[in-house]
Amino acid sequence: MTVASDREKIADLLSSVEELEDIARTLDDERRARLLRVARQWLATCEPIRPVIAAELLDLSEPTIREWARTGIFVIVEVNGQPRLEPRRFHEVWHLVRELRQAGQTRGLLDAVWRYLEDTALLERDDVRESLAQMRRGEGKAIDTGELLARTRQSGLR
Repeated sequence: MTVASDREKIADLLSSVEELEDIARTLDDERRARLLRVARQWLATCEPIRPVIAAELLDLSEPTIREWARTGIFVIVEVNGQPRLEPRRFHEVWHLVRELRQAGQTRGLLDAVWRYLEDTALLERDDVRESLAQMRRGEGKAIDTGELLARTRQSGLR
């Protein structure tokens, strides 16, 4: 396939997934979850994305895409010895970059995306989820920041 046809195919898929996500926001929890599962399944059918195509879709340079991949913003998969971007993570970053630009941010995109991905990863941890649930229920105890920092370092976060 050519770069242009690949780009159009991926752009169409991203638009379709975005439409499903927009519809999902209007539904109750169960139906929203089902529709978002379908969207993720569509993304799973997408071939890994070439950096040149990612650059065009994000309106960034290809060297920038490769640098973002090197820093861990994108998940890299090898296809015939060539680095490609995993579609689900690309979709997440694509959303973030669009939202940041809509909010007027044009500089520091890498740092902003990285912070969001770190925060998201933290919120997906079971211990953090349980702590938040305890807090909502009014349970738990206050700890000092030194103790919190020590626990964070022990868990591998910095």
